[in-house]
Amino acid sequence: MPRIVGVDIPDNKVTYIALQYIHGIGKHTALQLCETLGLEPMRRARDLTDEELARVAGQIEQGVVVEGNLRRQTQQNIARLKEIGCYRGMRHRRGLPVRGQRTQTNARTRKGPKKTVAGKKSVKQLR
Repeated sequence: MPRIVGVDIPDNKVTYIALQYIHGIGKHTALQLCETLGLEPMRRARDLTDEELARVAGQIEQGVVVEGNLRRQTQQNIARLKEIGCYRGMRHRRGLPVRGQRTQTNARTRKGPKKTVAGKKSVKQLR
């Protein structure tokens, strides 16, 4: 498996797909990298030479924020939102959806599993 920027990319996939295993590189950026470096995007990652891998790694370090730096930057942005107390920061703090989704139904991904609350006793049981 070729290793680029501290990430093992799968060698049996095409180059532009394999590059997407690096956090911060999507389809568009991967295709741009291939075009800039003159690599064939449909070539398998295992067919890349050591020199080509070094060129790819150099280009990524030069122009794209990836992996640890990107994760750190994202966490700092969220911490800043929480600190200034804006609406988005409050939603992050409470663990609710941030981008305007409804929460009366759905939103289980952010809210977690249902917490059942005891309901009212029916009139029939009271008699």
